[in-house]
Amino acid sequence: MQHQIRCTVNGVDRTLLVPSQETLLLTLSRRLGLCGAREVCGLGVCGACTVLVDGAPISSCTYLAAFADGSTILTIEGMAKGNALHPLQEAFIKLGASQCGYCTPGMILSAKALLDANPRPTETEIRRALAGNLCRCTGYNRIIQAVQSVIR
Repeated sequence: MQHQIRCTVNGVDRTLLVPSQETLLLTLSRRLGLCGAREVCGLGVCGACTVLVDGAPISSCTYLAAFADGSTILTIEGMAKGNALHPLQEAFIKLGASQCGYCTPGMILSAKALLDANPRPTETEIRRALAGNLCRCTGYNRIIQAVQSVIR
């Protein structure tokens, strides 16, 4: 069975016909060519597939696309404004907060959701907000520092 959904993705209104069981991750990559959200675990526990739906971080590998009807979706591709990177993206680059980069889009989007809700989070709040995003390369210290640098 197919569902017609209407949503806004990275500021662009979209009308899509999606299969009932298709995840948002697959819809974004296969139908819209947005590949910044990555499939790693397929279970919603690693955070590499994180996107924002109505401002909240969700695991797009387990979230059905049909549930996104009427929603506003932000992916890493929608963070920059023209040639200007978002301050979080700039901070991750400047502070070397990513090595392989596979988890970086999910980390940045989770951090954005936190900062949108709480512009001055404590280190504990930052760590809690990023707890659903796993990184095997950096050890998290530079990631935390990057988020903190945007707050200052």
